[in-house]
Amino acid sequence: MQEFLIGFFAMLALMFARVPIAFAMGIVGFVGLGLLRDWNVAVASATAVIYETGFSYQLSVLPLFILMGNFVTRAGLSHELYRAAYTCIGHLRGGLAMSTIVGCAGFGAICGSSIATAATFAKVSYPSMRRFGYSDALATGAIAAGGTLGILIPPSVIMVIYGIMTETNIGKMFAAGILPGILATFLLCCAVVYSTWRDPRAGPPGERSSWRERLAALKDVWGVVVLFVVVMGGIYGGIFTATEGASIGAVGGLVFALLRRTLTWRVLLEILTESTRTTALLFTILIGALVFANFVNFTAMPADLRNFVAQFQLHPIWVIVAICMIYVVLGTAMEELSMILLTVPVFFPLVVGLGFDPVWFGIIVIVVVEIGLISPPVGMNIFVLRTLLPQVPTGTVFRGVLPFMLADCIRLALLVAFPAISVYLPNLLFK
Repeated sequence: MQEFLIGFFAMLALMFARVPIAFAMGIVGFVGLGLLRDWNVAVASATAVIYETGFSYQLSVLPLFILMGNFVTRAGLSHELYRAAYTCIGHLRGGLAMSTIVGCAGFGAICGSSIATAATFAKVSYPSMRRFGYSDALATGAIAAGGTLGILIPPSVIMVIYGIMTETNIGKMFAAGILPGILATFLLCCAVVYSTWRDPRAGPPGERSSWRERLAALKDVWGVVVLFVVVMGGIYGGIFTATEGASIGAVGGLVFALLRRTLTWRVLLEILTESTRTTALLFTILIGALVFANFVNFTAMPADLRNFVAQFQLHPIWVIVAICMIYVVLGTAMEELSMILLTVPVFFPLVVGLGFDPVWFGIIVIVVVEIGLISPPVGMNIFVLRTLLPQVPTGTVFRGVLPFMLADCIRLALLVAFPAISVYLPNLLFK
């Protein structure tokens, strides 16, 4: 345990010194393993991690899903999802904010990133809400909270990485995110209803759309719905693996962009370049995390942590509560991928040793990370909004996210109390 604590605080020191987290984890893992075992062992371990990660067939799912998301995003999906949601519920009090949340849920099914979802809808929905007289607090709160759905609703890059790190079936993780994602969307909309009940002027109703306008808006998103159903349905039905599903999704995204006539040679080059950069970033962070995880395993920290918890004779659920609190604190200063890669090697062996389902724990981790992303003082989604909407005071954004944080806490309590919400579909589809 002592070796792990020294390494952990050394890594934090490097991070505070502005060393990228991928290199901070990799350096500490490599040096720590060299000091604990042998430098030849450290070199061999790091080399094996780099080689196996770079040539892993299973990890090819990451660039393929990223490519699918970029194709569909460049085709104008975010605007049309928001428009489709607005035509259905925009006439309600707070309807634009609820449309934002529903649009974020749909966009999250393609994008897979919380920060990207929040940044996109800050540009798409904020101007509309301000035009209809929405308060800045409700508008920014809905965008920040809706953005967190990007990492919960499948296909999610975070779920893929969690599944690879813990050797948990990725298809099961995708299935486990569906019901919690629906529950999250519903509860966040309830938070909008509560906010407009307290202050009706915060979210005045928009214009009512005719059925013809609604059908026209829904027709604009049919291609994405079909793409999602084919990819996810094929994975859940056992027709193809997650990697094969990602390749089908990437090709489908290309076809979708071509049919929409939004793809030029210049745009294609930009999409490929952006996808390559994102993939390289993810792989670099993942390699650093795996090197650090090897160091953690050599310190015998997982066994020491289990013994430390056992001596207090706590009910296992209180251990989960403590882990959730740690994630919320980390979420005020770190983005989602870094949190997952930094903490899963530490907590996962303990949780599995206590008898919890790894799929259920993966969903709990993602939900708590979502809460952290909108927690003051510096939740990453709040930071994104402050950067893109500098005219909105920080205090206003903080005030706006509070009802949504309460809704997320209720969701977390429900998922902890009723694990079946998360594991019902995986158990049904993957017997």
